[in-house]
Amino acid sequence: MGETTRQEASSSRPPARPPNRLAREKSPYLLQHAHNPVDWYPWGEEAFARARHEDKPIFLSVGYATCHWCHVMERESFEDEEIARLLNEHFVCVKVDREERPDVDRLYMEAVQATTGQGGWPMSVFLTPEGKPFFCGTYFPPADRWGRPGFATVLRRIAELWRTRREELERGAAELTAALQQAARASTAAPTPLGPEVLDRLYQQLERSFDRAHGGFGRAPKFPRPHLLGFLLRYRTRALAPAALPMVKTTLDAMARGGIHDQLGGGFHRYSTDERWLVPHFEKMLYDQALLARAYLEAYQVTGAERHAEVARGIFTYVLRDLASPEGAFYCGEDADSEGVEGRFYVWTCAELAEILGPEDGALFAEAYGCRPEGNYREEASGERTGANILHLPRPLEEIARARGLEPPELAGRLGAMRARLLQARARRVHPLRDDKVLLDWNGLMIGALAFGARVLGEPRWAEAARRAAQFCLEQLRRPQDGRWLHRWREGEAAVPAFLDDHAFLLEGLLDLYEATFEVRWLEQARALAESMIELFSDEARGGFRLCGRDAEPLLAEVRDAYDGAVPSGNSAAAVGLLRLARLLGEPRYEEVAVRTVQAFSALAARHPEGFPYLLTALWLALAPGRQIVLAGPEGAPELEAMRRLLGRSFLPDAVVLRRPAEPAAARRLAELVPSVAAQGPVEGRPTAYVCVGQTCRQPVHTAAALAEELRRS
Repeated sequence: MGETTRQEASSSRPPARPPNRLAREKSPYLLQHAHNPVDWYPWGEEAFARARHEDKPIFLSVGYATCHWCHVMERESFEDEEIARLLNEHFVCVKVDREERPDVDRLYMEAVQATTGQGGWPMSVFLTPEGKPFFCGTYFPPADRWGRPGFATVLRRIAELWRTRREELERGAAELTAALQQAARASTAAPTPLGPEVLDRLYQQLERSFDRAHGGFGRAPKFPRPHLLGFLLRYRTRALAPAALPMVKTTLDAMARGGIHDQLGGGFHRYSTDERWLVPHFEKMLYDQALLARAYLEAYQVTGAERHAEVARGIFTYVLRDLASPEGAFYCGEDADSEGVEGRFYVWTCAELAEILGPEDGALFAEAYGCRPEGNYREEASGERTGANILHLPRPLEEIARARGLEPPELAGRLGAMRARLLQARARRVHPLRDDKVLLDWNGLMIGALAFGARVLGEPRWAEAARRAAQFCLEQLRRPQDGRWLHRWREGEAAVPAFLDDHAFLLEGLLDLYEATFEVRWLEQARALAESMIELFSDEARGGFRLCGRDAEPLLAEVRDAYDGAVPSGNSAAAVGLLRLARLLGEPRYEEVAVRTVQAFSALAARHPEGFPYLLTALWLALAPGRQIVLAGPEGAPELEAMRRLLGRSFLPDAVVLRRPAEPAAARRLAELVPSVAAQGPVEGRPTAYVCVGQTCRQPVHTAAALAEELRRS
C-alpha cells in the first residue's frame, strides 16, 4: 500500500555531487551520505592507514538510517561546503552505521557517556590515528547557538589543539582508553550472590518510579522498555505484588491510547518526548514492534482483555504490510521524516479530516482522537503550534458514545470505517524512508514474537511468516564455506560476522518457533546455534559472553554488556534462551552456562537492578522449578488441539512445551534430542499430556480440563 510514493532510506535526496567512497557500501545510512562533500571512509583499515600516514586525527560519526537528528546534522553540517572543507583538510572522516557495527557503536558510546554524562545519535567522536578517543559529543549545530559551540567552531578548535597541544590530547586519549578497558574488566567484577531479594528490590524500584497518572516509569522522555513489564508479570507469580499487574495494564493501555501508537496503521513509534505518550519521535523500529507485541500478548494471557490482543494484531499487521521483504525476512524500520519534516506522514489537520470523512464524521473523528483546529501539540524546536494533530485517544470511547447518544459498538464500528478511509488516504502521501537492510538479531526477535502470537491467538499465518523468516536467515545469513552466521543482509549480499545478540535473539526466536509449530528442525537448529554461541562468545575465565566472536576484528577495548536498554542485552537473552533450551532438552550443561552468565554480571545487577530487568528475568527463571509439558497423540485430534490452545492462552513463563510427533521418523529425531520423550507417548492411543515440575512428573492427563487443573496445582 502506497509503494509508489515510498522512498528507500538510501535515497533521501537526488545526488547533487559526485559520489564519495560510501557509494560502494550496502548500509542505507552510509548511502545517505554518499554524495556529501565530506571525504567519508567506511570503518576499516584504509581510513586508519591514511590517518597514520598523514598524521591526522579521525572524525568518527555514528548514526543510523531512521535517526531524525542524524538527518538534521547531515543537512546542516555534512552538506555544508565550508564544514566539509574543514573536515577534509584537518581530519580523516569515518562514517559508521550503528546497526551494522554495534561493536564499534557500543565501544565509543562508552567513551561519550563517560566524558559527557549522556549519549545518543548522531555520535561524534574524535580519535587519534590509533583509534583512541580524545573528544566526544553527539549532535552539534553548524554554528554557535543554544549556548553551545557550533560544529565549525569545534572543528577549528580541535584542529588547532592537534597542532599546538598534541601531547596533551594524546595523554587524555590514553587515559580514556585505559578507563574503557578497565570498565570492560569491571563489568564482571567478583560475583555477588543473587537471590529473590534482588527481584524484590527491582519491583520496589519500579513501584517508586511508576507514573500512576500516565503509566510508564520515570519522567519524559519515556521509552517503552517492554521487558520491564515482562519482569513484573513474572514477579507477581512468585511474590505478593499487588501493584505489579496494575502497573503493566496502566502502561500498556496508556501507550495504546497515545500518539506513540500509530492509531491508523498499527505499530509503535520509538519513544515519547512527553510524559503522556502523546508526542513521539516518529521513527518505527522492528525491535520495538517485536518486543511490544510480546508484552501485549503476555498481558492478554494474564488478563484475557481483548484490547491487548487487538494491539498485538495491529503490530503484526503493520510489520507484515510495511516491513516484510519479498524474500520473507524483515526490514529494520522506517524513518521519522518524510518530505524533510518529522512526523508529516502521520499527522492531520482538522480540515483534512473533514475533507476526507465529511464534516459530520470528520468532527466525530476529531473529537474521538483528540484533534483540535489549532493542533494538539507544539513543535519541539520552536514551541509553536502547527495546526497538525497526532491521533490519540484522550477519553474513553464509551464516554463519547454516551455524550452522542450512541451505543459503544456502533461508535467503534463507525470509527473503524473512518480509520480505514484515512489509512487509504495516508497511503497516497510520501512514505517515510525505509531502512531496507535485514539484521539477524532483530529478525530473531520478530520470529519469536510472530511465533508466540501464533500460539497465543491461534493465527497460523503468523507462524508461517515466522517460518519463512527463519528459513531466510538459515539460507542467506550464513557464510557458505563454514556456516558462520552473518549479521546483515541487503540486496543479496550478507556481511559482517554475527555478534552475540544475533545468536541470542535468534536462539529465543527458534525456540518460540518450535513451540508454535512443533517442527523438530527448529529445535535442532536452536541446539546447533547455542553450541555456536558458546564456542564463539563465551568467556570461560569470567563467565558470561563477549559481544564479538573469537574471530572478530580486535577493537580498542573488549565489548561486554548486560545492560537491558531499548533492547535486552545479548547476555540477558543468552541466559534466558539457554535456560529454556536446557529445560526443553533436559540438558543441564546449558543451564550451568546460563547461571554463570547471570552470576558474571551479578555485582552490577545487585547495585542497579533497574538496568538489568531481562537479566533478572533470567534469574527469576533459574529460581523457578520449571515445568516441562509434553503433548502426545494423533495429529489433529480435537482434544489434543484443545490442550494446545489452552497452553497458548495460559501465562506459563516458567514452562516449556514439547510435542511428541505421531510420525515415527520425526518422533525418533525428537527422541535423539530429548531422550525422555521416547517413554511419553499417548496412553492407550488417547491424546495425552505429561506435566513435569523440576525432576518430578505427574500422572498423565487426557483432556484440556484435566490439564488446566494440573497446571493450577503445579
